[in-house]
Amino acid sequence: MFLPETACRIIHSKESGKHVSKTTPDNQITLLTASSVYFSTMIGALDKAQQDIYLESYIFKNDTTGRNVAASLCRAALRGVKTHLLIDGFGSNRLPNSMVDELVEAGVLVLKFQPQISPWTFRRRRLRRLHRKIVVVDAKIAFVGGLNISDDRTSPHFDFAVKVEGPLVKAIYTSCCRVWSLVARINLRPGWSRSKNRTIPPLQSRGNIRATFLVRDNFRHRRDIENAYLQAIDAAHNEIIIANPYFLPGLNFRHALSAAARRGVRVVLLLQGRADHRLFQFASRALYGSFLDAEIEIYEYHKSFLHAKVAVIDNYWATVGSSNLDPFSLLLALEANIVVYDQNFAIALKDELDQAITIGARRFSENSWRSQPLRLRLACWLSYGLVRFMVGVAGYAPDNKKKKETSQ
Repeated sequence: MFLPETACRIIHSKESGKHVSKTTPDNQITLLTASSVYFSTMIGALDKAQQDIYLESYIFKNDTTGRNVAASLCRAALRGVKTHLLIDGFGSNRLPNSMVDELVEAGVLVLKFQPQISPWTFRRRRLRRLHRKIVVVDAKIAFVGGLNISDDRTSPHFDFAVKVEGPLVKAIYTSCCRVWSLVARINLRPGWSRSKNRTIPPLQSRGNIRATFLVRDNFRHRRDIENAYLQAIDAAHNEIIIANPYFLPGLNFRHALSAAARRGVRVVLLLQGRADHRLFQFASRALYGSFLDAEIEIYEYHKSFLHAKVAVIDNYWATVGSSNLDPFSLLLALEANIVVYDQNFAIALKDELDQAITIGARRFSENSWRSQPLRLRLACWLSYGLVRFMVGVAGYAPDNKKKKETSQ
């Protein structure tokens, strides 16, 4: 099969050192571009489950969507499906005990990843959250993306997810089982770990798409998602489009984007204009000046809240997932992304981003940045410093420092 030049360069860069999970062929990857489509498709899959369900979500709300998903999980558990729900203790801290009790009473196994953060129980490790959004049904169908279990009717979000069918589902299922078992042991629920008798038969080909499932954790895969981005950026030949709400990448990532722009690649950043976390928006804007100096295009999305964490490079490489490009996602949280190597998929995602830029975004020009009051620019740099300080408080150390600590 013919591979575009970008794909060949990415494969070559993989062979040169940085670890990224292997690419799996013969999949069907469906782009889900609206929350209504995502939830109806996902609930339809849950209602057909026969063996087991794994659902991971940072936020699970007691709203119409949350109640619909909860009802589907209860129906599955009541008909004998082993149903696992893993939510983050901070992101889902407002989920009422009454809903959890209903799920448990129906037979759903419910676990929380880390307790919520409070001034009285603050510990550095508690900033490390479960930020993944994954659903796996019968080890045959998986959903991965950025959509939490919540309505977006009162505050619409621009976001994406993918439906995965084919051999790649095995890697997603295995990852969910591993995380679930770890959290179960930590919560003194060893009987809730993955059944040793559960075997996954080889999954048949469902399409012709090559894709990779990437995770970020605090063990063997600390930089897999970041490295995948860096390899694709370094291999880019024509165009890079990145949409991300919390865009605060490290120095290597920023240098890679600037280097791509200098060699003639069009680099486009679609960032959040309607901020739900003002601190992160200010911190991101602290980097605007250097990006604009490198002739990188910056657009701020104002039509709704930007929640998409996606990218398209050279109309061939694309990623959809939960990982922001900020220190908390890249260095602390548990994240999951799908990387797709397929022209049709990449073009479909690019068309969605182009439309979002055209009808919902405003370009942030160099004049816009330079004309801002000094106090506003100072606030941006103070916010940037505060975010970096928070990461330091969370206990993150570079890889070389970690190696020294573990060897002592």
